[in-house]
Amino acid sequence: MIILGIDPGLRTTGFGVIQKQGNKLRYIASGTIKSGEGDLPTRLKVILDGVGEVARTYNPDCAAIEQVFVNVNPQSTLLLGQARGAAICALVSADLSVAEYSPTQIKKAIVGTGRAVKAQMQEMVVRLLSMPGMPGTDAADALGIAICHAHSRETLTLIAGGTNATANGPLAGLRMRRGRLVG
Repeated sequence: MIILGIDPGLRTTGFGVIQKQGNKLRYIASGTIKSGEGDLPTRLKVILDGVGEVARTYNPDCAAIEQVFVNVNPQSTLLLGQARGAAICALVSADLSVAEYSPTQIKKAIVGTGRAVKAQMQEMVVRLLSMPGMPGTDAADALGIAICHAHSRETLTLIAGGTNATANGPLAGLRMRRGRLVG
């Protein structure tokens, strides 16, 4: 399965593509989409087109994106939300299912603590994917999102009652709350 992770940003949107085969993860590609300066609609179009191009190039089976967290500055939060919306539209237009994870969930899945810093995320992504070099912070975050989804996808499918679970399966009646399974 090929997974595309997206770290949305108005100036720089990170992307990371990995492959999951059984319990093994393999790095495929990563990078950034830079929207530059200019008016908001033009920058959103750059994000929409860039994420669409990444999806067409790597043909992923599914995608995951980071949820927006509330900043001290409400205007920044709104702008980030619009960039995220453009990225989600590109993913949905490519007929991809899109999972969403909070920054804390992603950090816990990669580093083991929800308060990890960027350098810790970068280092763990390099280790988990056996990468020869260090990706930039936005690309590393996107790869982390893809890794988080690779580890969470099967459990989420079981919770949703997907093909691996029946109504009486081991996770029947459970749901996710703040990143944890609850009854």
